[in-house]
Amino acid sequence: MFRHFFIAILTAISLHAGAAVDVNRANQAELETVKGIGPALSGKILEARKSGAFKDWGDLVERVGGIGEGNASRFSQAGLTVGGAAFTKKPASAPAKADKADKAATK
Repeated sequence: MFRHFFIAILTAISLHAGAAVDVNRANQAELETVKGIGPALSGKILEARKSGAFKDWGDLVERVGGIGEGNASRFSQAGLTVGGAAFTKKPASAPAKADKADKAATK
């Protein structure tokens, strides 16, 4: 009997470990299942969400103190999503190149 209980617990844990947690739908307990998100950060997320759903990862990073690109990447790898999407870092050099091209064209 203990063996069956143990197998059931392990199965539940393994199924939950791969499950995505969407920041726009999750409650506090669900947010805290993501490695690195504790009570303080989950509270900040829920408080920021009161003013509206997060549009994307950039919106989440901007509105919630304590979440930068590094944490966003780690949380995404741990199963957190924003609107079902995983975190992808935007290339920082793309806008700078466009700005340089615009300045050169105006000279």
